[in-house]
Formats: sequence, C-alpha cells, structure tokens
Amino acid sequence: MLEAQVWWVFVPASLALIIAPGPDLVFLLAQGVRRGRSAGLATAFGLASGNLVHTLGAALGVSVIFRTSALAFTLLKFAGVLYLLYLAWHALRSGATPPGGAASLQERSLGTLFRRGVLMNVLNPKVALFFLAFLPQFAHPELGPVGLQMLLLGGVFTLLVMAVFSAAGWFAGVLRPWLSRRGVSLRRLSAWLMAGIYSALALRLALVTR
Repeated sequence: MLEAQVWWVFVPASLALIIAPGPDLVFLLAQGVRRGRSAGLATAFGLASGNLVHTLGAALGVSVIFRTSALAFTLLKFAGVLYLLYLAWHALRSGATPPGGAASLQERSLGTLFRRGVLMNVLNPKVALFFLAFLPQFAHPELGPVGLQMLLLGGVFTLLVMAVFSAAGWFAGVLRPWLSRRGVSLRRLSAWLMAGIYSALALRLALVTR
C-alpha cells in the first residue's frame, strides 16, 4: 500500500501535467466546439482510457522496448502519424458531405470519437515513455510489488485525466450553441479546422525523437 505522502506529491504533480496545454487537450477542445458536449465527453473518455494501456505497458515493462529499440519506436510513431493524416482526410471529406450523409452519421457516433481518442493516445510513443519515466518515481519496492504500485498510480492518473478532460470537453461543447446563435457556420469551417489540427499533430509526432 502506498503511503499518504506519496499521494500528496503524486496527485498535484499529475494535475499540473494534465492541465498543461498539449495536443490531446487541443484535440479535445476542438471536438467539443465542433460537435457538442457529448462529443467532448466521449473524446475525453477515449483519451483517458488510452492511458490505461500505457499504464499496463509500463507495469509489465513493455514500454522499455520503445525506450531501447529505435525500430519499435519509429514504427509506432509513424503508425500514429498515418492515423492522424487519415483523420485529417476524413475531416475534409465530412465537411464536403451534405448533412445526413453516411459520413455525417459516422461523425455523430460517440463510439467512433471514443475509439479515436484511445488510438490517438495509444499510438503516441512519447506517452508510453512518459509513463515509464513518471510512474516509477512514486513506486517504492519496500512497500510491495512495484508493478502493482504502478498499476494503482496509473489508474489514479487516468481518473484525474478523465475528470479534467471531461470538464474541458463539456465546457467546449457549451461554446457550440453560443457560436450557432451568433450565426457562425460551423460545418465547413470546423472541418478545415479539424483537418488542420490533425495535420499539425501528425507533423509534431513525426518530428518526435527518442
């Protein structure tokens, strides 16, 4: 069992890292503004759930592979880049599809947004390395199995991400009707905005090094 003083350090440090602006938060806010509160929440849950995969990987030592193997790191990185570029292309296509079309129906699927959030998180090798570097700092061998401690820490971190991101997604969704009431046409504009965000995230990930 982790001692109380560990949590007094771990929770504030985690919140500071979560609140700091990053690609995940930008993506989440854009989804909420474009598609509403439910979409923001679904995206938040997806991004947060991806952390569970990284937590398990760090606890099992799988993340060490990405730290020590340049090939594994590069393969995962470019898988993420290709996925983000696919999302950019899909966003542009959906902006050109009349409302009510097949692409529009897929856009409104909360399950699709959840899966996108999970994949964006899981396919980022930097997140895997972050968990490998961050969680062990708060695990102490004298308190029990380190793997179990890291699972517990990662679970708490994921809950904190879910709370913060859910609040951000909900707030972003509130802006959508506000913009609509002022006559702002969101469909085509948001399609180009999302395509730009996906492309920028893909470029950023492509430039990441170990």
